[in-house]
Amino acid sequence: MEEEYGVTDSPRKGPTLSTSTSSFEPFDAHDPNLSRLAIKMFQKTGDYITHELASTVDDYKLIENMNRAMMGKVADMRQMSQSIAVKNTELNQKYEELKPLLQRIDDIESTVDKLEAAAYQLDSYSIRLENKFKSLKTKQ
Repeated sequence: MEEEYGVTDSPRKGPTLSTSTSSFEPFDAHDPNLSRLAIKMFQKTGDYITHELASTVDDYKLIENMNRAMMGKVADMRQMSQSIAVKNTELNQKYEELKPLLQRIDDIESTVDKLEAAAYQLDSYSIRLENKFKSLKTKQ
């Protein structure tokens, strides 16, 4: 007889909370073949779960090893970047030391360019003067 909260009567044990009509009772004798198959199923399920967990553990070990390797690579890259930063600072310092000399070189180059332009003008003037001298000499 079903009561208000789903309580039913078991054919052997009386009222239960189950709505199942199963005749399974834990201490009753069962089919030995069914018991053997159930034991085998639980063993296989246990083996499956054990292997799944072992696979997961192996995955975590692999990830741990990859993380260790990556930490080593990151440490190497950090050291390299620090070395580069030091070299860059040294290079900037040397550039600042050479900057006045480079400015002098630029000034000298500018002066040489002006001197070259004056030399071309002088050459041009001397050629015109020579031509004028030749023309005066031939007129005489």
